[in-house]
Amino acid sequence: MMKKRVYLASRSPRRAELLQQLGLETIFMAADVDESPLPDEAPHDYVLRLARAKAETGLAALQAQGGEALPLLAADTTVAIDGLILGKPEDDDHARGMLLRMSGRWHEVHTGVAVASASGVHVRLSTTRVEMTTLDEATIQAYIATGEPRDKAGAYGIQGLASTFIRRIEGSYSGVMGLPVFETSELLKQAGISVL
Repeated sequence: MMKKRVYLASRSPRRAELLQQLGLETIFMAADVDESPLPDEAPHDYVLRLARAKAETGLAALQAQGGEALPLLAADTTVAIDGLILGKPEDDDHARGMLLRMSGRWHEVHTGVAVASASGVHVRLSTTRVEMTTLDEATIQAYIATGEPRDKAGAYGIQGLASTFIRRIEGSYSGVMGLPVFETSELLKQAGISVL
């Protein structure tokens, strides 16, 4: 049986792993876009805009190269609290500030997913509420020292050591990881790829 294949406009090993769990082979495709938020842009609008932009950029590159006609998937994830977008930390102090802000509180994780295919670009949003336990300074410093927060939106990865900080979630666990499986499979189905 031939494996189903999709282009992935992302360098995220977590997204590739989630697609692999769905039985999909991924072909990595660069789709670099400016990830700066627009003035007063809501976090959910931000991730939807970036997911669409990455899909459109990847599709244009594929068409220019004459690449195989396969669906192209793109996604963007951000953490938000108090209406603020918490992207990837610039340094350890920035990571510390993010973790302190979320300590003992609820925050939201927004992931926009876009699939580009012959039928156009379709986008879906996943929003998950996450409650983080209260973190003391020693725990924050020990976590930062692991290096795990450096390339993660909101300075933590739910699938890593920070899983011990999460009291509960309301929504999609895979969405917090960076690729909501339900929304992704629905979009792929629209593009002609069924995971089952």
